[in-house]
Amino acid sequence: MVHMNAALSQSDLQPDVIVVGGGAAGFFGAIACAENAPGLRVLLLEQGRQLLTKVRVSGGGRCNLTHACFDPAFLVKNYPRGGSALRGPFTRFQPRDTVEWFSSRGVPLKTEEDGRIFPVSDSSESVVQCLTREAAHAGVLVRTEVDIESIALSGADGTPGFHVTLVGGEKRFCRRVLLATGSGRRAYRWAQSLGHRIVPPVPSLFTFAVPNDPRLKGMAGISVPNARIAVQGTSLARTGPVLITHWGLSGPAVLTLSAWGARTFFEAGYKARLEVRWCAGNDFNKTTGELRALKAEVPRRLVIAHASFGLPQRLWERLVAASGLAAGRRWADVSAKELDALARELSAGVYRMEGKGAFKEEFVT
Repeated sequence: MVHMNAALSQSDLQPDVIVVGGGAAGFFGAIACAENAPGLRVLLLEQGRQLLTKVRVSGGGRCNLTHACFDPAFLVKNYPRGGSALRGPFTRFQPRDTVEWFSSRGVPLKTEEDGRIFPVSDSSESVVQCLTREAAHAGVLVRTEVDIESIALSGADGTPGFHVTLVGGEKRFCRRVLLATGSGRRAYRWAQSLGHRIVPPVPSLFTFAVPNDPRLKGMAGISVPNARIAVQGTSLARTGPVLITHWGLSGPAVLTLSAWGARTFFEAGYKARLEVRWCAGNDFNKTTGELRALKAEVPRRLVIAHASFGLPQRLWERLVAASGLAAGRRWADVSAKELDALARELSAGVYRMEGKGAFKEEFVT
């Protein structure tokens, strides 16, 4: 049975394994430990009152469990850092195993068009109930509202293991400790005190603040399905949907770029020159050629009248204006120099990033 309260009982005094953190990683690790080594006493400690809080809200409450990529060699390429270190673990346990694990425990899953995998129920509660139920079946003891002060290696009496000191002075001795605390700063200190080297975490998955740019002002809500954003002076670039927001740029291409460039952006103080190609498939030369063809095809049409390259009309109008073309100009009257200026706005417009979006605190680092 899993006990979920703050009080530590006599059975908790000498667990074999203490798992710190009652999130998805903590539960999964505790279950795996208890199932693979029957007889071990596994104790999971959670500082908060509620368990699996981020599981409950992930995927908009639907809980996107994993991604439909079943080749470890390809899977590791989707991680901005640590790909080589992950190759071995993914060979032993990968998304296919995740699907099998939940499916065999009463949580059937489905794959959506973008590759994300959700429970068929579309409810994170299915995952929460599965993890708590499996922990109970495996005999994992769970305690909430337990605050840890320190973790230290045992050595005074020569017995290998760890002393876990709780706030208030109580101590528990165990043979193994699993830290599953997410971005908890104290856990970093505990790990460091035990001999691990800590690479300071920096924010990831953030939006780009581009304030006071006349091309974007008043354009919030407009999205472009296939744009390319690059960071000048680096090799960083990503292609995909881009969303214009009140503060700058967002969308999958931006978020992915922020993940791959997390340390680069941090070291630059979140200031950068972004080069945006609003139609990802068109570089400057191709854009220029298509603009010349358009000029020959509809010479008497107003440049601003009909959006080209699949862009939203309002964005097209703003980019035409930014290139220096007046609203009343017809294609026949546009010079070669002006065509080049418009081509640059469409395929290589430069935008100043002055920070990262501050609409919420990032929980991915």
